[in-house]
Amino acid sequence: MSPGNALQKRSSAVTQLWHRITLGGILLVAAFLNVYSLQKVGYGNVYYSAAVKSMLTSWHNFFFVSFDAAGFVSVDKPPLGLWIQAASAKLFGFSGLSLILPEAVAGVLSVALLYYLVHRVFGPVTGLIAALVLAITPVSIATNRDNIIDSLLVLTVLLGAWAITKAVETGRLRWLLLCAVLLGLAFNIKTLQAYLVLPAFGLVYLLGAPLHWRIRILHLMLAVVVLLIISFAWIGAVDLTPASQRPYVGSSQTNSELNLAFGYNGLHRLLGTAFGGGNLPSSQASRTSPGSSPSSRQPSTVGGSGGGDGIFALIGTGGARVFRLFTQGMEGQISWLLPLALLGWLVAAWQTWRRAASRLPGNQQRQAIVLWGGWLLTMVIYFSVAGVVHSYYLTMLAPGIAATAAIGIVSLWNEYRRPGRSGWLLPVILASTAIVQAYILSAYASWSTWMTPLILDLTLAAAAVLVIARLLPCWSSRRIAHAAVVGGMLALLIAPATWSAITTQHPGGLLPSAGPSSNQGSGGMGLFGGGSSGRNAALEKYLLAHQRRARFLVATQSDGMGWLLRN
Repeated sequence: MSPGNALQKRSSAVTQLWHRITLGGILLVAAFLNVYSLQKVGYGNVYYSAAVKSMLTSWHNFFFVSFDAAGFVSVDKPPLGLWIQAASAKLFGFSGLSLILPEAVAGVLSVALLYYLVHRVFGPVTGLIAALVLAITPVSIATNRDNIIDSLLVLTVLLGAWAITKAVETGRLRWLLLCAVLLGLAFNIKTLQAYLVLPAFGLVYLLGAPLHWRIRILHLMLAVVVLLIISFAWIGAVDLTPASQRPYVGSSQTNSELNLAFGYNGLHRLLGTAFGGGNLPSSQASRTSPGSSPSSRQPSTVGGSGGGDGIFALIGTGGARVFRLFTQGMEGQISWLLPLALLGWLVAAWQTWRRAASRLPGNQQRQAIVLWGGWLLTMVIYFSVAGVVHSYYLTMLAPGIAATAAIGIVSLWNEYRRPGRSGWLLPVILASTAIVQAYILSAYASWSTWMTPLILDLTLAAAAVLVIARLLPCWSSRRIAHAAVVGGMLALLIAPATWSAITTQHPGGLLPSAGPSSNQGSGGMGLFGGGSSGRNAALEKYLLAHQRRARFLVATQSDGMGWLLRN
C-alpha cells in the first residue's frame, strides 16, 4: 500500500469515528430531552391513563381497550399503542413513568432510524443534520414526554419508510408487503393518521421500482389488500362481537369501531366537526407566557363548524388556512425550519433532475427526494386544510421537515460551490429562515427581546460571510464559507432547541405542546393548568366557594370534562 493510500485510509477512519461520536452525542441529547425529570410529568392525558389501568384488570378489557374496569365503554383509539403502554405498566408497575416510557424510547429510536435512512443515501453529514433536527424538534419532545401515542406512530411509519426504500431499490414484493404490514400496524395505533404517508410511499414505488409499470401497479394492488387486512382486522373483530359482550365503542355514533375510525377520528376531524363546533369566548384563546406581555397577534379562528371561535379557541391552532402552520399554536411547535425545508427540498429536487437529464448516477437520491418531499408536502397540505388539528399531531410532520431540511442545506451548500446564480440561494435562504423565526418569536415578548437579535445577528453574519467568500473564491475563503454555513445552521437551531429544553419542565397535560406555557388549550399544561391534580385546582376552589347547599360539587355531561380528555 502506498503512503498516500495509507494516509487516505487513516483519514477516512478518523472521519468515520467522529461521525459515530457525533451520532452518539445526538442520541444522548434526544434521550436527555425525552427522559429528563420524566417522573414529574404525572399521568399525562388521564383519559388514556385510566384506560390502561382498566385494561390491566382483565384480558377482556385489554383486548377491547375498555376505559373503565367494568367494561362499559371503550376509548376512542385503536389498541396497539395502548397495548404497548399496558405491557410497560405490567412489566414496571402502573405509574405515569411506565406509561410514558414507551413514547420516550420510541422518540430516541426514531432519531436513530431517521439518521440511518438519510445517511445511507445522502451520506453521514446529511444524516447527522437530520437526526439533530428531529432530536430537538419541540413538538416531538412534547409527544415523547407524554402518554399520547403519536411517538409510537411516528416510529412505526419510519419503519415503513425503511421497508418501502428497500422495496424500491430491490423491486422485491416482500419488502413492499412488509411496508403494508407496518402501515397496517400504524393504523392500529391511530387509525387514518397513519395513512398520511401513503401518497409519498405509493408514488416513490410507482416511479422508482426497477420493474415494468404493470408489475408495479400489480404489486401496489396486492400491498393495498394486505394493508386493509392488517388495518381492519381488530376493528372487524370488535364490530363482529355482539354488543352485549363488549364495551360500547366510545365517541362513535353507532357503537362501531368502523364508524369511529371514519367518523369521529376521520371525516369529523377533517371537516372540523369532531367536537361539535360551538362558540367559546375568544378570551380563552389569548396567548401569554409567564413573564411576557400579551401579543397583539392572536390565533386564527377561521373555519370549522359553528363559526366564530368555537373549538379553535380551545385547541389554539386556528381554522383551516394556507399559512396555518405559521399561526399561533402551531408555528412554535414545528415551523422553525419549514422555509429551509421547503426551499432546500426544491433545490435538491432541481439538482437530481439535472443529474437525470445529464444521465448521471443518482437513482437512490431521486427516490429519496420523492419520498421525503412527498412526506413533507402531503402533511403540510393536510394540516393546513384539516378542520380539527391539535398541535401535537404535527409530530407526524417532524421527520419530513428534519430530512428535507438536512438534504436542503447540504444541497444548497453544493449549489453554492458551483458557478452560477443559483449559488446565491444559500445565504438568501438562511437569512429568510432567520426572519421567519423572528416573526414566530414576536409572539413571545420576553423571549424575543434577546433571542431575536441573537438569531438574526448570527445568521445574517453567516450570510454576509458567505456572500464575501463567494466573491473571493480562494482556498481560505472556502474554508471560511464552510464555517459560516455551519454557524448559520446552528444559529437556526437555537430557538427550537430552547423550546425543547423548556418542554422538559412541563408537567403532564391533556393536550401536550412544546415551549413556553400558554393559556390556550394546546398549552403544555392543558386548558386548566398542569398535571392530573393541579389541572382542576382553580375550578375546584371556585366550586367549593359556590357550592352552598348543593348535594354534588359538579356534574359533567361525559367522562373527563368531555372532549378535553380525548385527543
